Amino acid sequence: MSYKCSIIANPEGKTWDFATRVYEELRQRSDDFELNRVTIKRFRDGECKPKIEHNVRKRNCFFIHDSNLPPTDWHLQLHLINETMYNSSSHEVVDVLPYLKFSRQDRKDESRTSQSAKALTSIIEPYADRVLTVDVHNPAIQGFYNIPFDNLYSFPTVVKYLREHHPEILEGLVIMSPDAGGATRAQALARKLRQKEIAIGYKTRPKEGEVDHIRILGDIEGRHVLMIDDIIDSGNTLVKASMAAHEQGAKEVYTYCTHALFTEGLEKVVAAFDRMFISDTVKQPSHEKVEVISLVQLFAEAIFRTNEGQSLSELFE
Repeated sequence: MSYKCSIIANPEGKTWDFATRVYEELRQRSDDFELNRVTIKRFRDGECKPKIEHNVRKRNCFFIHDSNLPPTDWHLQLHLINETMYNSSSHEVVDVLPYLKFSRQDRKDESRTSQSAKALTSIIEPYADRVLTVDVHNPAIQGFYNIPFDNLYSFPTVVKYLREHHPEILEGLVIMSPDAGGATRAQALARKLRQKEIAIGYKTRPKEGEVDHIRILGDIEGRHVLMIDDIIDSGNTLVKASMAAHEQGAKEVYTYCTHALFTEGLEKVVAAFDRMFISDTVKQPSHEKVEVISLVQLFAEAIFRTNEGQSLSELFE
């Protein structure tokens, strides 16, 4: 049996443009897809009430959530909209979460703290049939879920973009992780680019959120350096790593980050690099030194394949 599909998003949110472009890509492939709005009514005390504009009965619902929302609002709206889709007799509910918030808190690293990445599953699993995200902070958290959890990878899109728009950067390029925790990520991108060498930054932290010093393991003198990370929060680590790379003789220093939060502003981070590449999982103001690598086509293809029962792993082979 064939089911109609609803792409659901909030037209007042910053992800609406992303969702509409995903929908336009899908409509080129099939007439089964429709764009559906979810609106958020606010009561005077701040309580919110979501309403899906059109019927979703017996439809596969792909809810593209707004990654730009503050975490508490994101969490609450995800819960309420999932419950709305489920109780509106949808056939399947798929949470499309371009940036999966709370994913950094994936283990209990000190007493009396929440393992939030696991706690999030308790508001998703009762209503959703699947989660679709990209470059999750720790891929191992899919083990917290008892429903299918598809973690897409942005690197193939990034490699294609660089080859088409910046082939000069790839000459003499070294992929670098700003810290030891991202070494596996750096190796993965290096393989995609057929690069044999990577560099790794080793940092010391006097306290959480602060970086004292970074030493770089690897030969970067006279080379182009592309630093990669999954999340830019304050950006302090990247700035320090870029300074260290320049001190060790790097020719030019670039960075790519999937989820750019810039919690302490964009300017100080951008100033540390010759050019910055980010994805559009989180919407950012335009800047002359920042290029956005869109993941719209990646998500559209993944949604289409999910709906058709096709392989997602083929996207990354």
